[in-house]
Amino acid sequence: MRQLILAAAAGPSRRPPACSRLRRHGRRAMKMARGAMTDGGSPVSSTPADERSPTSPESAAARMPVPLGEALYTLRAIRRFRPEPLPDEALRTILEAATRAPSCGNSQGWRFVVVRDRARIEAFAPLYREAWWAKRREVGIHSVEDFPAGHRVMPHAHDLAEHFTEVPALVLLCATERGPDAEPCVVPAAQHLLLAARGLGIGGTITTLHPVVEERVHDLFGVPPGAQIVYCIPLGYPATPFGAVRRRPLGEVVAEERWDAPARWAEDAARSS
Repeated sequence: MRQLILAAAAGPSRRPPACSRLRRHGRRAMKMARGAMTDGGSPVSSTPADERSPTSPESAAARMPVPLGEALYTLRAIRRFRPEPLPDEALRTILEAATRAPSCGNSQGWRFVVVRDRARIEAFAPLYREAWWAKRREVGIHSVEDFPAGHRVMPHAHDLAEHFTEVPALVLLCATERGPDAEPCVVPAAQHLLLAARGLGIGGTITTLHPVVEERVHDLFGVPPGAQIVYCIPLGYPATPFGAVRRRPLGEVVAEERWDAPARWAEDAARSS
């Protein structure tokens, strides 16, 4: 999001026209639909999507007791979990929902590696911790004493890094090929995944790794070199209840027609909420 804001402020982009990007994504989708191997990835079935999707929207919604509106307004990052494992059916529902997300040119260039084996999670935990601290050191944080005063998120993120062995399940959301479009094409799947999890009373959070551990993580989970691990998503039943989230007033983040033009209707909505 920060990159998008900076790009908007910087002026016209040097990226190819939108029609060229759409043609490129369309060609990629056709290639993948024929079952061609992507760079280090796996062939995609050429079976039409409607034949591969036996679950109807109605039956999927019936499995999620939390209404969409409630899920949207109470979805927050969950980093502490209860110890009970996640059942297969819950994971199936969550991953089915994730694969219903839109993608670039309908390429569906994602792969989800679900990890529940305790030995494998315990082997991954020190790599996650190493990656977490590597990112902190890049901004001058070398110990907990360096955490910014009053920072609400960092202590919780640190707690996850120190106790990753307690995570009930881990989903590696991967792009089947590398490149500048890899992350944007799987971002919607990550949001679908978290919303579906919330619909089942399951929590999680989006995290990323660091190049210092990339090769070792690929080896641990058998991810081919041509694929990219975009997000590392721990999942589990939350140790604390879901609840309302705190966000900046709508009027502070919404403009109308121009960056510097306030949207009065957004300010009114913020005052009335």
